Amino acid sequence: MVNDTKKSSRLIIFALLIIALYLSPLFILQENAHIRVHDNLDSNLAWYKVLARSGKMFGDVNAVIPQMINGVPRNTFGTEFSIIVWLYALFPTMIAYGISQAITRVSAFIGMYLLLKKHFLPNEKWIFLQVGTALAFALTPFWPSGMLSTLGMPLALWAFLNIRNGEGTKKDYLVLALLPFYASIVLGFFFFLSAMGIFWLVDVIRGKGWNLRFLFSIAFMTMIFMIVEYRLVYSFLFSTELNSRDEYFHAYLPFWRAVRLTFKNYVFGHTHVMTVHGLFILPITLIAFYFVFSKKQWKQEKLFVFLFTLNFFLSLWYAFWFYKGWLPLTKKFHFMDTFNFARFHFLRPLVIYASFALALRILWQQGLSWARTAQCFAILQILLLFLFNDEIIYQKKPTVREFYAEELFSEIKEHIGQDPENYRVASIGIHPAVPQYNGFYTLDTYNNFYPLTYKHRFRKMIESELAKNKTIRKYFDQWGGRCYIFTAELGKKYMIKKDSKRKLKNLELNTTVFKEMGGQFILSALPITNAEEIHLTLDKVFESKNSVWKIYLYKTM
Repeated sequence: MVNDTKKSSRLIIFALLIIALYLSPLFILQENAHIRVHDNLDSNLAWYKVLARSGKMFGDVNAVIPQMINGVPRNTFGTEFSIIVWLYALFPTMIAYGISQAITRVSAFIGMYLLLKKHFLPNEKWIFLQVGTALAFALTPFWPSGMLSTLGMPLALWAFLNIRNGEGTKKDYLVLALLPFYASIVLGFFFFLSAMGIFWLVDVIRGKGWNLRFLFSIAFMTMIFMIVEYRLVYSFLFSTELNSRDEYFHAYLPFWRAVRLTFKNYVFGHTHVMTVHGLFILPITLIAFYFVFSKKQWKQEKLFVFLFTLNFFLSLWYAFWFYKGWLPLTKKFHFMDTFNFARFHFLRPLVIYASFALALRILWQQGLSWARTAQCFAILQILLLFLFNDEIIYQKKPTVREFYAEELFSEIKEHIGQDPENYRVASIGIHPAVPQYNGFYTLDTYNNFYPLTYKHRFRKMIESELAKNKTIRKYFDQWGGRCYIFTAELGKKYMIKKDSKRKLKNLELNTTVFKEMGGQFILSALPITNAEEIHLTLDKVFESKNSVWKIYLYKTM
């Protein structure tokens, strides 16, 4: 027993050192690090900075932040009760980013380890599988601003199962009370808590009693989330102003495309909940399922069989949420379009890695050679995830310094020579998040939701371009989260680097509407050859060795 405890401690320390090594590029390189652009640099990191300097961190539910779209609702941004908001308010961007990554990955490791040790693999014999699977789970390339929305689920499940089994203590309730301050209900925990509610109901139906403590714990965590996310609750329940999500349209896939998407998601996962399971985890779980099937061990391995089935069902649900067969219901119940119920698949990281641990144990029990195979696959999965480190997979993307190009945009701001509050800019071929991060007031933006009236007004500026390109027209009209100056020539390409030789030859931008909205300057990542025809004049070209952009500054005539 003493030796097992020492072995467990050594493995845990080693795992934490691996996590530290994984995170080290963020702290060593800081702004010279390569990190995710999509739904990260192009949005959330800029939002945190805009919110921090807006003075509206604690603004009321009707407050607006004028730096975006002449006044974006304060409720569009995260709650002031979220720890991640405070990290970016108190620390430089990359220090905050590194701390956030560390909090999330260490919490993910601890949560999965406790869950496996207590409930899924409750035997000291499985120490290696407990720690190895927990480490692999903690290294998954999760969506950074999701925080513990998915990676905190094992910790929450551990606490819920303790309470369900009558073993709940103050620490379990403390876990349930603290997680909402570093997670999002719409990015994971709405679906997790719904699953817990179904779990409780199944217990009741199966005659296991009402288990009021378990029910109370679910209600308790839900209540904490409602308090933390009060802005979201207010916007959803009490706001009467239509917003961009009221035109969101999701049910468009024909049946066979939905089937194809089911298997694509099952094998490759989703960008916001990347699990990197296709190469090693999927084959291992299939092999384990074969052993269970061939030896008729359904009862002995009912948890594994349940998770195996649930994993596929979640992919099926995700894909068929976009099936056009939902149309009659979405027309009748509008909330089915405004709320993304496909996100039940955000449960998959928990399901996949818990299944992985159980599959490794099933293989381990097949004999010595299979035990060695199980160990090897656990190690291979960890090594594979190491190769998915941001510094490796985003090596060809700009660094944080190159992306936000603070030196370059300071030069542009100085050249314009006015207080940024007194003029508005919009961008072409570059994310609006870049000028927003640098303090410019922008007419374009990328936000979760914003007033629908603004979307319609902005559309008049780009309607000629949308008419020429079906892809960007559907993208803007049926979603519109990216309120960008889309062009038919560029399509959905909005990262034109300074080495590009492209030119915009026939831009049909309604500059009259642009000026009516307060626009004075266009920040274009490429030259506009017909600028004079649309009443724009080239003011100056800006370039810097520390920037990935070359900015053509156009001014309205």
